[in-house]
Amino acid sequence: MSARETPLSADTLPPEDRALVEGVLAGRRRALAKAITLIESTRADHRARAQHVLNALLPQTGNAIRVGISGVPGAGKSTFIEALGVWLIGQGHRVAVLAVDPSSSITGGSILGDKTRMETLCQKEEAFIRPSPSAGSLGGVAEKTREAMLLCEAAGYDVVIVETVGVGQSETTVAGMVDLFCLLQLPNAGDDLQAIKKGIVEIADMVAINKADIDPKATAVARAQWKNALHLVRRASPNWEPPVLALSALKKEGMADFWAQVEKYRDALTASGEFAQKRRRQSLAWMWQLIEAGLQQRFREHPGVRESLPRLARSVEDGLTTPAAAAHALLARLQH
Repeated sequence: MSARETPLSADTLPPEDRALVEGVLAGRRRALAKAITLIESTRADHRARAQHVLNALLPQTGNAIRVGISGVPGAGKSTFIEALGVWLIGQGHRVAVLAVDPSSSITGGSILGDKTRMETLCQKEEAFIRPSPSAGSLGGVAEKTREAMLLCEAAGYDVVIVETVGVGQSETTVAGMVDLFCLLQLPNAGDDLQAIKKGIVEIADMVAINKADIDPKATAVARAQWKNALHLVRRASPNWEPPVLALSALKKEGMADFWAQVEKYRDALTASGEFAQKRRRQSLAWMWQLIEAGLQQRFREHPGVRESLPRLARSVEDGLTTPAAAAHALLARLQH
């Protein structure tokens, strides 16, 4: 579809895909799950179908607030998301959670255990939880998470939460696809603040200290340290000063305060025009990432590259050829 064309109508789709679009728009969770499975497929015919389905649903996207949650393992991300999700549903919201599980670098498998850790939330009719393997994506975010987010919005979920692995690889990947990015921390993690990369602190729109009920004194110290750290870095927006909250997901305390800050953030950036600008920048960055990924895939599939790659790779491993020389030789194959 060219840039001048309008999104495809569901009426022009084959019956199977039209039924899928209609099911998503009707808010049926089974249809949404099937649509996400389709966009996650690596088959060429599935990728083409997925883009047609997404194009048909595009006019119904963009109406949700997108929240990214990250933090060190053990910070209680899943417990917090479940407590927040249940509270939001009680306030009349529909909540979608895209929980990214770490994939093994050896076997490629993942645990996909977030549904078991969010047992109460997954039983709610107004909730949709989709665990997806990260498959080596930077920042622990599955490659298709952005498209899954659009599908959830088309299905009528007005809050979309993206939970990341939280391994510190590149959390900017998450911040680049959500409206608000929150770092979840522990009360006794204040001493480890120096080990946190400056870039991660800079992209945090909010910091929440979980398990604050365990050690109130340590929580107060951690909040003070985080507030000081946030003052020392460049703020992402001149119209927003990232707050540092204390909460207890296990006791379900602090959910209302957390969401009040999310709404305050959205209102502040909407009033200044930054909210819409941020989403436009994210869409453009997404386009370039897809271009880069597509070029890399085409490079690997090129007959000349596939023929020469094993030999040149062995030569680099044996120290007979420099990586730069091998790269230039492989790129030159694209001309033939």
